[in-house]
Amino acid sequence: MPDRATPPQTSPARTRVAMIADSLRRDIEAGRYKPGDRLPSERELTEAHSVSRTVVREALGLLRSDGLVEARKGSGVFALEPSGAAHPFGDIDVERLSGVIELFELRSAFEIRAAGLAAARRSGEQIDTIQRANDGVLAEIDAQRSPREADFAFHLAIAEATNNRRFPEFLNLIRPGIVPRVELEAHDGTPRPYRPNPKLVVEHAAIADAIVDGDRDAAEAAMEAHLEDSLGRYRQLWRDGARRG
Repeated sequence: MPDRATPPQTSPARTRVAMIADSLRRDIEAGRYKPGDRLPSERELTEAHSVSRTVVREALGLLRSDGLVEARKGSGVFALEPSGAAHPFGDIDVERLSGVIELFELRSAFEIRAAGLAAARRSGEQIDTIQRANDGVLAEIDAQRSPREADFAFHLAIAEATNNRRFPEFLNLIRPGIVPRVELEAHDGTPRPYRPNPKLVVEHAAIADAIVDGDRDAAEAAMEAHLEDSLGRYRQLWRDGARRG
């Protein structure tokens, strides 16, 4: 068990989300929170760390993806038994450009196929869900807020429209890197704030329209273009950093 008196070293790029998740993870692994114990509420964690509820929710989401906690509706979040086994994708550092790029390359194979299946299999209700999710992205951008949670909801709605439960399961598994929380480290060590793809709304609309039309090939092509555009931006950031270094 880790020694709580000796906190791990953190890099300048680690976000508050990661640090809160790591603190709770150490508490669970050290036995401060035993299996079945209720973790502090979102409000308590928000006050203790002087962060927003969004930050706390993302930190708890990381612990859920690691299988360390479970949320019980109306009751809170509870600790689970640490398995000690390596968690899939647990070694990918989504605070670094290299980790973000790795996950985008994986998504290209996974989400392109999901878009095609969604176009072929979607129900009327699932079309409505996809369109509402895309409206949510636009609303966040119009309000000058980060659309990353709404963006994830859009991609999850498409995964669910495949009517293959493994697609949304896998998407949730890699959620920490699906829409990077990135305050990625700039060359001088300062956080680089998250900036959405400037073509996000247009690209999402093309994907949604193809799914609505039931055009499998167009849906796959639109998803590929969307992911490749985002991947290209992160590759450019990586190249810029490498040149300055």
